Amino acid sequence: MDTTTATQPTTWRLRIRLDDRPGTLARVTTRLAARDCNVLGLSVLPVPGGVIDEIVVSTPAGTEPASLIDDIRAEGGRCVGITRAQVRQMVDRTTAALRAAGAALRDQAATAEAVRTMLGADSVRVAEAGDVESDQSGHLAVLHLGTDTTLVARRGWAPFTEVELARVAAFGEVLTAGVIAAGAPSAVIANNGAGIVLRPGTPADGDAVADLHARCSAQTLFARYHSGLRTLPRRWLHRLLQPPRGKTLLALCGTEVIGMAQLIRTNDPAEAEISLLVEDGWQRQGVGTAMIDRLGAIARAEGHRRMIAWCLSQETGFERAARSSVHPVTVRYEDSMLRVAITVDPSLQPDDVTATTATEGATRK
Repeated sequence: MDTTTATQPTTWRLRIRLDDRPGTLARVTTRLAARDCNVLGLSVLPVPGGVIDEIVVSTPAGTEPASLIDDIRAEGGRCVGITRAQVRQMVDRTTAALRAAGAALRDQAATAEAVRTMLGADSVRVAEAGDVESDQSGHLAVLHLGTDTTLVARRGWAPFTEVELARVAAFGEVLTAGVIAAGAPSAVIANNGAGIVLRPGTPADGDAVADLHARCSAQTLFARYHSGLRTLPRRWLHRLLQPPRGKTLLALCGTEVIGMAQLIRTNDPAEAEISLLVEDGWQRQGVGTAMIDRLGAIARAEGHRRMIAWCLSQETGFERAARSSVHPVTVRYEDSMLRVAITVDPSLQPDDVTATTATEGATRK
């Protein structure tokens, strides 16, 4: 059992089906009250053939979710899904949808995260053309934004209801009307005043990415690849621009690629690995930080809690860019490398790691 659950109150979101008899819901809440549980919210979601009741309940320390399910079953009900909830997220559906739309309209990079929050989904990803698998279980929701962008939301703890699917479809109409797309380019201003465009990499960027590597110094390439790479083999280009387990983000000034960052899924769903390459003349101009912020939004929407980078002990460039981002950062030595952890989940505290003065001092020498 999670030790956190055993030592402090926990808030749960339950979706249940009850017999259509007067007083059934009241008896369930009475049983929960007998366990000193506090019901914080109740909503009714229409579904084919009836309704699903959603209850948000705060439980005392030591209460296991199985005991809540037992109480529901004792009254003839069935638990459709249960997941942890945060009290700060418990707002009415209309408010949540409006906030999500506002966040996406302010920053298209936040679209996927806004959809995840609105649906209570485990993850939301941008799907490639023809990469949307069929799903009959109701745990998959697909949102089309215009003709070029498709978002796929997954939720394991409970199937999506028709009401939720209709809500997210309307959300998509709002964003499409505003010409918003999750994968659309975004503009930032570098420290030197130049305008930089951030956008996903495509196979058509192969020559520009090869030119980026040709302009980078041997030291910059070694810091990125940890090997004596001097020229980029052409066979690497496709994998760099379309990694099978992740995404590539490019930074452009005009038509010239001046930076490249990658976000790669690992075997740990909570983490994704991040890497960064910025042309020598554009370093210390905020380009790396802008790419880290953008990938942080993408990682959060896909359900990751932190991004991890592995740096050489004498290399300070990535750590410096990460500390300038909007996310908390922790650093520690591991296997003769610097492990830089960037926390992207706002509800999660940074790694329980103390970046000692000695460690930080060593990286800055």
